[in-house]
Amino acid sequence: AGFLLVALATLGIFLPLLPTTPLLLLAAWCFANSSEKCHRWLMEHKLFGPIIQNWHERRCIPGRAKLIAVAMIIIFGGYAIGFRIENIYLRSIGGIFCLTGLICVLRIPVCKKVNPHPEPSEQNEHIGRGSP
Repeated sequence: AGFLLVALATLGIFLPLLPTTPLLLLAAWCFANSSEKCHRWLMEHKLFGPIIQNWHERRCIPGRAKLIAVAMIIIFGGYAIGFRIENIYLRSIGGIFCLTGLICVLRIPVCKKVNPHPEPSEQNEHIGRGSP
């Protein structure tokens, strides 16, 4: 199940209807409960590891991922609803799904970049502000 979810998450990078981050989180959960080796592989993966770690540690997604998700929902969802779906009931359902997805994505915070090596001037800013 974990590898199927990783495969779907990989497709989700290119297809707007497959949400990459939730699929990766499910894959991480599957691997955490079944295979330490696979879980470690996923967490240390160059592309997927940071996405999962950001979510677990900070409950955020990268700004670029959020921008792409919003754009894909608007572009492809709008195209499907506006030009490809003729049935008014299916259009309404599609619109509700797209709007729900858009609201969910917009509510997720964007990860702020963490500077692991602050400049000396940034370290000195804390001196004299009541801290020992």
